[in-house]
Formats: sequence, structure tokens, C-alpha cells
Amino acid sequence: MANDEAAMPASQHPPLAEHAPARAGGLVPHLRAVLRAMRPRQWTKNAIVFVALIFSVNSHYQVDDPSSWIPKLLESLVAFACFALVSSADYLVNDIRDIESDRAHPRKRNRPIAAGLLSVNASWVWAVSLAIIGNAGAFALDWRMGLVILGYTLLMVAYSYRLKHIVLIDLMVIAAGFVMRAMAGALAIDVPISPWLYVVTALGALFLGINKRRAELELLQGGAGSHRKILDEYSHELLDQMASTVTAATLMAYGLYTFTADGLPSNHSMMLTIPFVLYGIFRYLYLVHTKKEGGSPEEVLLKDVPIMLTLVGWVATAGVILLVARD
Repeated sequence: MANDEAAMPASQHPPLAEHAPARAGGLVPHLRAVLRAMRPRQWTKNAIVFVALIFSVNSHYQVDDPSSWIPKLLESLVAFACFALVSSADYLVNDIRDIESDRAHPRKRNRPIAAGLLSVNASWVWAVSLAIIGNAGAFALDWRMGLVILGYTLLMVAYSYRLKHIVLIDLMVIAAGFVMRAMAGALAIDVPISPWLYVVTALGALFLGINKRRAELELLQGGAGSHRKILDEYSHELLDQMASTVTAATLMAYGLYTFTADGLPSNHSMMLTIPFVLYGIFRYLYLVHTKKEGGSPEEVLLKDVPIMLTLVGWVATAGVILLVARD
């Protein structure tokens, strides 16, 4: 999730004292370190809050009437911002908790807290402040969305302190976080969302989480357990079996969603987006197994051109279908 470095076992890297710069003084360096620790690249995960807005175009507002959709767009943007703040607070807490193990990781050792660029005390102040602002903004928009984001905040704290150390539960919590994002996006604009979409979201998040664990095993090799003990509970064989199961379930669930979900065109034209999902999944598996990537899904999304084009193609195709293929 951090800067790219040579993929070698953690044991081959020098200790922190040999490569960590001294903590920089001044407001600008401090804010720069805070921004890095907030991991803005990972805010792409929160884009799932816009799914409810996209799929309500066919039944809840008219695109040619800006007064019907601009307020919903603004509400979705607020939901996105609230999740960005809360998730960044969680990243800070997680980095504080993992400071020693991150220093032994070939990539994570460059994170501001592990590298000594941001003190633990300052990190706590920022984490609490971001969490308060994010939750307050959510409750101000809609109390139901506020409860979801508060639940997400508490779940992520539990994850940082305990749940990420429990085999399989760690992956389930990641999936639950994505489902809560989708739910908050629907509550923010007060529209129902298909249960199928929750299922697809959960399965897609499991797919990414499983392959991330596999990429970590590849990167850290024999030193995986010393960085994160839970990695000792996983093996390549187990993760490959889990990935196969989740991949098949994801494709099936998405296919059923395009055929059965309320609010989609009754002529089943949404099925035209299935090839994009199929290629995107296969491309990601190719990157994980052949290119040894996938440890940072947000990096793949921002750097792999075929993945980006696939996402653009899916959005464009879905948009045209929802706008043109109306009943």
C-alpha cells in the first residue's frame, strides 16, 4: 500500500535505524507526512458509495433534470468524504499498532509513522480528529448513514486491535467494510439498493482480500509471519482454493444481479456489462499469479492500464444502458 520497493524478504532489509530519516520539523513537512499517512490513494475504495447513485438513475431521478440529481450527487460526495476521513483515521490507528512490524516490511517501513516522520502522539491526535469530523458529517447528513459510519469506525478499531489476528475473520471484516460503504451510499441519497449488489460487493471485497494475502505471502516469503502473525495461518494452496470459490461466486452473483435486480431495464441489457467484470477479474488474477502484484489493490487500479480501461468501459456501458434502455 505504500511506496514500491524491491520485493525481498523482510529479513534482508536493514533495521529502521539505518534508513529512517530524522523527524522533520515545521508545519509543511508535518502536514505532508500526515497526508501520506492518511493514504489518499486508498480513498478509491470509498468510491463504492456512488454505486447507489449510479443505479438509481433508472428509477429515482431524471438526468435531463439537474434539480433531481445534483442534490443526490452532493450527498454522495459528502458520504465519500466522511468515509475518506474515517478510513484515514483507521489507517493511522493501524499504523500506530503495527509500527514495529511495519519497520520490518520491505514496503511498509516507509510509512510516515514507521519511518519516524510522524510521532505516535501526533498520529493519535489526527486519528481522533478525523474520526470525529467524519462521523459528525455523516450524522449531519442522515442519522442512519451516521450509524453505519459509526459502526464502520468501531469495526475497524476492533479490526486493528484484535480481529485482524483471527484467521478468516480478518477477511470477513474487510468484506463487511465494503458492504457498509455501499449501504451508506444508499442511505445518503435515500434510495433502496438491491440485495444482490450487497452480495456482489462482499464477494468482490473477499476476492481482493484473499489475493492481497497471497501477494503478501509472495513478497515476504519466509518472513511473512514475523511481519504479520496471521499470515502463518494461510498458505498458497488455501488462498488459491478460496480465490477459486469466491471468483466463481462473484461472477454468478453479478450475472444474477444483472438479470433480477429491481431498477434495471427489464430487457436484461445490463448483462452486456458481464464481459467487463469477467475480464477485470481474470486480469487481476493474472497480475497476482504472473506479475506477482496485487498486494495493493489501489496501486493496481491506478497503474494498470487494462484494469483502468476495463473500469471505464464498465462505467460507460452501464451508464448508456441505464440512460437509454429504459422501459
